[in-house]
Amino acid sequence: MKIDKKSMLLYVITDRSWIGENSFEEDVEEAIKGGATFLQLREKNISDAEYLNHAKGIKKITDKYNIPFVINDNVEVAIKSNADGVHIGQGDMDAKEVRALIGINKILGVTANTVERAILAEENGADYIGVGAVFKTNTKTDANIISRETIKDICKSVSIPVVAIGGINETNILELKNSGIDGVCCISAVFAKSDIYGATKNLYNLAEKLI
Repeated sequence: MKIDKKSMLLYVITDRSWIGENSFEEDVEEAIKGGATFLQLREKNISDAEYLNHAKGIKKITDKYNIPFVINDNVEVAIKSNADGVHIGQGDMDAKEVRALIGINKILGVTANTVERAILAEENGADYIGVGAVFKTNTKTDANIISRETIKDICKSVSIPVVAIGGINETNILELKNSGIDGVCCISAVFAKSDIYGATKNLYNLAEKLI
């Protein structure tokens, strides 16, 4: 599966720490029903076997709704689960190396917080760029805040989609209007809510006003 800019509008990243009464898979499906257009499975501090097991379960759901599904950081899990692709951070493997491992038909997302890194990521095979943090976030407390001018400059410097990440929620999402981004990434703004479907639907409607 390849992507277009429309599929980047509401990019949802999982966080199992917020699981309540429903199962992880049920929460993910509620987010997709609410309007998530792209899903990333992000797992920390679990074994590759556990990661792979979760990936296979989520892949069945994203296939059902025909939305792109990528794995955060772990190329091996992405390949073994037949995910649609992988997203790598700035401190992870080289984009060119990852592209060689996953092939030309899989999605490759790359975090890039400077114009130079964004251009290099595109040259090395990235399908989209993630830029952030755009606001303070509890998910990644050591993340530096990216200025609006830098976001605009990155968007202008590449031809592939750019999505903003970091502390984005229903109260600040519209501050990103006219920044040039093609979509937003949300984590706690979806999974920390008691009504995941309603929260995602609201975020989707707000995200549409950005583009």
